[in-house]
Amino acid sequence: MNVSKAVSNGLRRFVIGAVALAVFAIIATLIPRPFFPAAAAAGVGRVEILIVSNPIHSDIIIPFDDAVRKDFAFLKEGNGAKWFDNPNVRFVSIGWGGREFYLETPTWDKLKAFPLFKGLTIDNAVMHVEPLGDIFRDNPTVLPLSVTGEAMASLRSEIRASFTNNADQKPMLISGRSYGQFDDFYEATGYFNALLGCNTWTARMLRVAGLRTGLWNPLPQSLRLSLKLYN
Repeated sequence: MNVSKAVSNGLRRFVIGAVALAVFAIIATLIPRPFFPAAAAAGVGRVEILIVSNPIHSDIIIPFDDAVRKDFAFLKEGNGAKWFDNPNVRFVSIGWGGREFYLETPTWDKLKAFPLFKGLTIDNAVMHVEPLGDIFRDNPTVLPLSVTGEAMASLRSEIRASFTNNADQKPMLISGRSYGQFDDFYEATGYFNALLGCNTWTARMLRVAGLRTGLWNPLPQSLRLSLKLYN
């Protein structure tokens, strides 16, 4: 009887906690961050960036232009040597996430218990980089956004700062780990958990680029909604 009551109380607390977290997530999506929009920049060239997402993860896609080639020259390492100088590469996709889950789960059918556990608790972080050609903007997983040239420079700098450097101040490639022939993983700064994960990293990068997001965006759905509401 006591065991049954304890289980019942535990389930009740879990349900209450889950509902409270869901309510907070909705409220946090509807509160803009920053609260007041910045003054619009006049006479400044605009740059298109894109957010691509699946049910739990989001990546930032930036144009692979001369400025990116200069700031991210280290991408010539690893699989990047196969595509860095290819003129058909028009964009590069960059994401931040939990080390175990990111490295061990290229597709959902590869999901394992330990990487899932690490993703729900706390884990070291990694960066994932992948080259892209043309992008179909009418794809529902893709959200185009526009930033100023100055904001784009700030975004490049902040993304670059998310890579962990070695003693020579070069990002640390994770050799032999990729999903395919052209992508690469690198060690990243920070720690990952389910509440402050890949989507909160994406949101932080976008705020650096002058865009407004929700106060807290743990899921791609809430991030996309806040971006549409406030930009």
